[in-house]
Amino acid sequence: MKIRSDDEKKTYNLGYKLGTLLRSGDVVCLTGDLGAGKTTLSKAIAKGLGVEDCVTSPTFTIIHEYEGRLSLYHFDVYRISSIEDMEDLGYEEYFYGEGVCLIEWASRIEELIPKKHLWIHIKKIDENTREIELKGSGEHFHRIIEELKNI
Repeated sequence: MKIRSDDEKKTYNLGYKLGTLLRSGDVVCLTGDLGAGKTTLSKAIAKGLGVEDCVTSPTFTIIHEYEGRLSLYHFDVYRISSIEDMEDLGYEEYFYGEGVCLIEWASRIEELIPKKHLWIHIKKIDENTREIELKGSGEHFHRIIEELKNI
């Protein structure tokens, strides 16, 4: 499914609603060019999960953990140079744990992503417009995508 967002507020609303629909063990993968809106969407998802902390992109630390309705494990794997780097982080504990994993630049570690996940690609059309494509694997994510069509 593709959603066209003409302003940051619509993108935020989409992320917030998504955050309210996520459940324990969910993995959300974000891709898109620099400046496409991955971090904006991440902040909104966190708010939808009830995270009160200021959410920032963990570019240099790779992962930030936040507490909300569920634990949120926010990865930014832009600087990951090999799969071994992910193994050193103990990624499996997060990917298959009780919280929600949100992975920016997920295409860099695609072979590690669990079978059931939600893939979101953000394409920057112009300064204000984004095309957000959602692909889910599994019935749970298909239901979420259906729910998000109304945004």
